[in-house]
Amino acid sequence: MKRKKYSNDLKTKVALSAIKAQSTNNEIASEFGVHTSQVNRWKKQAIDGLSGVFGGKQGKTIKTMENERDLLFQQIGKLQVELDWLKKNTGHLL
Repeated sequence: MKRKKYSNDLKTKVALSAIKAQSTNNEIASEFGVHTSQVNRWKKQAIDGLSGVFGGKQGKTIKTMENERDLLFQQIGKLQVELDWLKKNTGHLL
């Protein structure tokens, strides 16, 4: 069974509706077509993440992760070139 993937916009709308508490979680879940446990989870994630919005840590963390990803891709490329060279020059298939 394939897992459903929900957009960040939908998660945000659901979490905000849950935080506002103008409807029950069951009503919110029915309105957006998600399970009640998702409503609770996204509400908790939203509340837990609010401190990062004002601290600016999240932007730095994302930038750090992007830089690390780029370095890893460079390293993968370098290793692939070295592996191809070894295969070609030693006559062995690894």
